Amino acid sequence: MPPTRPPYPAELKRQIIELVRAGRSPSELAKEFEPTAQTIQNWIRQADRDEGLREDGLKSDEREELRRLRRENKQLRIEREILFKSSGLVRSGDRREPKKIFAFVKAHQALWPIATQCRVLGVSLSGYYAWRTRPPSKRAKVDMDLKKQIKVFHTRSDSTYGAPRIFKDLMDMGIRVGKKRVARLMREMTICGVSRRKSTRTTVKAHQDRKAPDLIKRDFTVATVNKLWVADITYVPTWSGFLYLSVVVDAFSRRVVGWAMASHLQSELVLSALNMALYQRRPEDVIHHSDQGAQYTSIAFGKRCQEAGVRPSMGAAGDCYDNALCESFFATLECELINRRSFRTHKEARLAIFSYIEGWYNPHRRHSSIAYHAPIAYEKLHQSQA
Repeated sequence: MPPTRPPYPAELKRQIIELVRAGRSPSELAKEFEPTAQTIQNWIRQADRDEGLREDGLKSDEREELRRLRRENKQLRIEREILFKSSGLVRSGDRREPKKIFAFVKAHQALWPIATQCRVLGVSLSGYYAWRTRPPSKRAKVDMDLKKQIKVFHTRSDSTYGAPRIFKDLMDMGIRVGKKRVARLMREMTICGVSRRKSTRTTVKAHQDRKAPDLIKRDFTVATVNKLWVADITYVPTWSGFLYLSVVVDAFSRRVVGWAMASHLQSELVLSALNMALYQRRPEDVIHHSDQGAQYTSIAFGKRCQEAGVRPSMGAAGDCYDNALCESFFATLECELINRRSFRTHKEARLAIFSYIEGWYNPHRRHSSIAYHAPIAYEKLHQSQA
């Protein structure tokens, strides 16, 4: 940016104004002197206002007062923005934490002057520069290293992990750290996990004469894999209409052992998910628990269960607690993927869901209900202890 030209001397202005009033034109004078014709015309207009020869506009002293008020207004606006942005750092009656305030000042030095920030936030400018030049403490260095690792785990989870799961990731790496410290560092980094919300039902109640008995009575506790599977259907909104997803989840490890997607809600959808689970797991005497949806009470589905030695079980229609484990998976899927994305086509949604289930959820996604292990890792741990 070129340097600003210093203002013209007041005597030069006065002499040129007198020459114009004596009959010389601004354009003629601009050829002899440095100011442009437009600048000279501005001087004439301002001089006329100051001397009462013009009624429009402001006099010089009024203009200077306006400039002063604007400067004060700008300064007050900056101070208000600093206080608003730093809310929580400086509050009446609270003990000040200079290190946090200094860190705030450093983070916003490109936005507001450092001296202004220090004055508004009640810390000394010399203290700030002493803090800047002081080498970081041992704990601060450890915090910086932890923040780098936290960022890696948070990014790997597609920004879905909160402090509890990142804490377990760090512990598995042999890094000894407290959960509260992880939460504090995440707050300082302004990152967090995502929160689940209630999923939407797709159940169409079936005929009572084909309803299977409830074999589990809301007790999803099992001692090993392939003893209890839970199943359900959800929908995924896309620009091309709904895509329906059917899953089969092993209650022991929370692993999705079967899944299928289609643009319809017919029985073929749940049959495909069941067949995948049967092919991958080859269970003996497994219970398949679902709701009373028409797909699960269809003749075709009942026949396939009978052929494979699968015992069907059904909870009450419209009662999410009777199939809470599968509802929990859908709530996680919606929170971590579906509600954070917009899908143009069914193909785009299929690829994203496939990547989530097989590339993230089964091999890596930690579950609080299984001691923060991932499903596949939990199954391997169980097999090694058997």
